[in-house]
Order: sequence, then C-alpha cells, then structure tokens
Amino acid sequence: MSFEIGIMTFGEITEDPATGSRPSPRQRVRETIEQAQVADQVGLDVFGVGEHHRSDFVGSAPAVLLAAAAEKTANIKLTSSVTVLSSEDPVRVWEQFATIDLLSAGRAEIIAGRGSYTESFPLFGYDLKDYADLFREKLDLLLKIRDRNPLTWQGRFRPPLYDADIAPRADGGTIPVWVGVGGSPASAVSTGRLGLPMALALLLGPMTYHEQTVELYRAAAAQSGHDADALPISINVHGYVGRTSQSARDTMYPYFATGMRENNHQRGAGFPLSRTAFDAQSSPAAGLLVGSPQELIDKLLTYHELYGLNRALLQMGFGGLPQKEHLEAIERLGTEVAPVVRREVAAQEGEAA
Repeated sequence: MSFEIGIMTFGEITEDPATGSRPSPRQRVRETIEQAQVADQVGLDVFGVGEHHRSDFVGSAPAVLLAAAAEKTANIKLTSSVTVLSSEDPVRVWEQFATIDLLSAGRAEIIAGRGSYTESFPLFGYDLKDYADLFREKLDLLLKIRDRNPLTWQGRFRPPLYDADIAPRADGGTIPVWVGVGGSPASAVSTGRLGLPMALALLLGPMTYHEQTVELYRAAAAQSGHDADALPISINVHGYVGRTSQSARDTMYPYFATGMRENNHQRGAGFPLSRTAFDAQSSPAAGLLVGSPQELIDKLLTYHELYGLNRALLQMGFGGLPQKEHLEAIERLGTEVAPVVRREVAAQEGEAA
C-alpha cells in the first residue's frame, strides 16, 4: 500500500506575534486555496480543511473551501480534515461531498469526527449529553447513504427517511470515509469493528502515544472479519519543514506557541508553550514533525514502522504562519520529503513481500 503525504488546515485567524497584524477572513480563505494549489503542483497526495465554528477560524464550511480547491487543482485528494458529524446532517454532508467528488473527478474524501471542539453542538441545537450517541447514529446513516440509494432509515436524532433519493451520487460510486480518533480506546474499537480507515490526531506527546490505540483498532477489525493489515491508518500532526533543523524550529515556534495560546481552547484561555517545551516536542522521539527535510523523512519512516501508517497529514501553518513561509514549507514537503519517504516505504514493503 502506497504512503501518502499531505497537508491540512483549519484556517485560523491569529495575530502575527512579530507584526501585530491579523489577516482578514477574505485573506485567509484565499491563502487556503493557494496552499491547495501549491500542494497539488509539488505532488502532495492530500489536502484537508477542518471544521470550527468560531470567529478565529474561517473553516466553518470546509465543503465550500474544498469545492473551490477542486477547481484550482488537478490530482490532489480533497478531504475534510474533520467533519464534525455529530452536529451535521449526514444527508447534507453526503450531498456536499458528492458534489465535490463530481467537481474533482473522484478526489473527495471525508474524515468524520465527534469534535474535540464542541461549539457546533449548541449552535445547531444538539445536547452534549448525546455526544457519543449522535456520532454513532449519524455515522451509520452516512455509511448507508454511501452504500445504497434510494434509502429507508430511522433513528433517534433526525426525521426518518422513506425510500429517499439522495443525490448526487459520487463520481466513482463511492467516497472514502475515515474516522478521526484522538486516542479514545472506545473510538478505536468501534472504528475497527466497522472496518473503516482511522485518522489519528496527535497534538503533543511522544511518537508512541497511539500504540495502544492502533493495537485495539486492528484487534477489533480482525475480530469483526476485516483484513486489519489492509486498513489504512493516518497520522494528523503539527509540523514544519525548513531548510535546516534550527531554522525550522525558529520559524515555527513563535506562531505555534501563539496558536496554542489563542486558538487552542473552547471558550477560555489556551495554554502557554515555552521554547524549552517546544524543543522537547521536536526531538526525535516526540510527535511534532518539525525540522530539516531529512529529519522529517526519518520521523515519517519511524511513524510508518511504529503504526504501519499509510498516510501523514501535516498542519504546518497553525498560529498564522505567514503565507510565504507556509508555501515554502509545502514545496519542501512535496519535492524533498515525500518522494524519499514513498520510495523508502515501497522498498521496505517490496522486501517484506
């Protein structure tokens, strides 16, 4: 199975710690589409936009941004780096992503998640006490919509469907649906039982943070009759690729620390991240993918060995990294890192076969 490398964004709007300026929403959405274009041009595999419903993010409608990206790209896969399915209507989610799939000639994907940020629940009239049940039911409906049309279905949280014609259909007949998992054992087990691809999120911590998560996922998949080794697994992680190790850390740190303080919260303060702590999180055994091209190559290969990963998505602009530096990092990732990682993984798998 090939190894895919891509980028993701939530489109946060953050004050630049160096200049004190703050991008306008219009600037941020245009920059997001430019990032997709460059990622496509340099040969990256996946571009993702995540969902937040706050004024310090522009990603409240990822499907709209991905549709715009579809018209500006040719080959790259287009995914929601998370669709907060618990507070969405699966019928509408399907309609939107099937439309993206048609626009992009079959490049749409969905990463469905419960939502680590929960502002969308009261916004759309859902009760947080139903957090787990909402996701379970809505994922069931989304998968049934994907698999058959017309559809008859009934649940607790939305009106029933009777012989419903849900259109359009996907360009290739289906759309990959991944499940985003932040480390919850129950989430990993339920995803494995369904035989769905799993997208692991790692904010901070050691590279080995998700070892048990992956073990539970594969065991549950095998017990349910799925080929556990064939199921794709992704890691979604913060990072940055610079010319050198030091320049990468020096560039990323002030913006990442600002994002952790300003954007990484529900409705209160985020948390401070010292340079010492950041450097520790950038070390060879820690989760952040920040450093020179060779450092990222080494870390991505280690992630592959640890988890049997098939995909890595990097969030490289968190905290409002300037567009110039962001695009340069995307280019390095696509031209200096990705080809080497793909070649090394293919060689390893060829030897194993």
